[in-house]
Amino acid sequence: MPPDTPPTVTFAQAFRFWLKLGFISFGGPAGQIAIMHSELVERRRWISEKRFLHALNYCMVLPGPEAQQLATYIGWLMHRRWGGLVAGALFVLPSLFILIALSWVYLRFGQVPVVAGLFYGIKPAVTALVLHAAHRIGSRALKNGWLWAIAAVSFAAITLAGVPFPAIVLAAGVVGWFGARRAPQVFALGGSHAAGAAPHAPALIDDDTPTPPHARFSRRGLARVMLVGLALWALALGALVAWGGWQGTLAQMGWFFTKAALLTFGGAYAVLPYVYQGAVESQQWLTGPQMIDGLALGETTPGPLIMVVAFVGFVGGWTRQLLGPDALALAGALAATVVTFFTFLPSFVFILAGGPLIETTHGKLGFTAPLSAITAAVVGVILHLAVFFALHVLWPQGWGGRFDAVSALIALAAAVALFRFKLGVMPLLAASAPAGLVVTLAAPALLPG
Repeated sequence: MPPDTPPTVTFAQAFRFWLKLGFISFGGPAGQIAIMHSELVERRRWISEKRFLHALNYCMVLPGPEAQQLATYIGWLMHRRWGGLVAGALFVLPSLFILIALSWVYLRFGQVPVVAGLFYGIKPAVTALVLHAAHRIGSRALKNGWLWAIAAVSFAAITLAGVPFPAIVLAAGVVGWFGARRAPQVFALGGSHAAGAAPHAPALIDDDTPTPPHARFSRRGLARVMLVGLALWALALGALVAWGGWQGTLAQMGWFFTKAALLTFGGAYAVLPYVYQGAVESQQWLTGPQMIDGLALGETTPGPLIMVVAFVGFVGGWTRQLLGPDALALAGALAATVVTFFTFLPSFVFILAGGPLIETTHGKLGFTAPLSAITAAVVGVILHLAVFFALHVLWPQGWGGRFDAVSALIALAAAVALFRFKLGVMPLLAASAPAGLVVTLAAPALLPG
């Protein structure tokens, strides 16, 4: 007998699942989407394969973390707006709390030999991870010579000319827009997730399940969501300006990470160069080596990798002593929370406002030509990030200093493990950290400086 349609899922049952997902969502967006597919499509049958991929394709063309947006979309489809808010928030909050705790440990005990040794081994592994990300995204996005050329120009622009990341995104989008009219076959890559036509067990939200009333499109609903989202953003930013002025650290963080949230095409690795340019070079909320350490912490925690921005906020709040020298940890936690709010608010607005439009058709959404060009440019930007990390890790004292051969060996071993043996992120970091600790404690003479 074919299996029956699963019973209705209560809000409490969904809440428990989204909370669990927030603590187990390791592995970056690919791993997080795979977990949701396994749990929601195959095991629990809350949503069908076709509807799952339809939502995923929409999330993939949005700026922001697609896995968190996908959770928000499914939560909203099942339990209205509160369901979406809970699903999206619980995807982020466990990571925020963990990163606040780890950031405090990093700043409070970072100079302790044991902690310093662990980070010494992790940094080269992170460099290999960024290089692997460039390869992974490039192998999927660079399908012809024109897209390879866009990636190469993007790398040269940001590396040699210091062109800001937003300008690169804008230029690539313009190239894609014009290119689609001259050579549409160059940019018509199509979606990478195709729904199969094989028979499947019935799901609670199945292929032919009608769109629920709350998910149907209306101009009034769209306007309401947009106005509420804009009001929340304006009230939050206005409160920060009233407290510390427009040039205050928290107000500048809110404004900067609002812009960053709208530029995260291609995932967290793509926006990290922009965060580096603003947070390290312009605002000096943290240093370049601290940025590398923050990415390492982000790789070891559940939730979206873009949560590394919480570490940036924590370090900035701590070093600027926002609440005075006796409340450094509280200042860091406040700044991390502010940064997280402004980074993820647009994602909720995109889903709650755009979801009803997407539900008007169950057809497949693919990448537009401008987004295809932007994705190609993002590959060059990520490669630039890998070069930047490598320079800081292998020459920690600058070009005039000593080459760190031990870090080079760890980075090479990590690259082999990723490219040749397909080792996961957590096992890689679990092996690299003790290696760095052993070297720093047993053979400190091998280290530069």
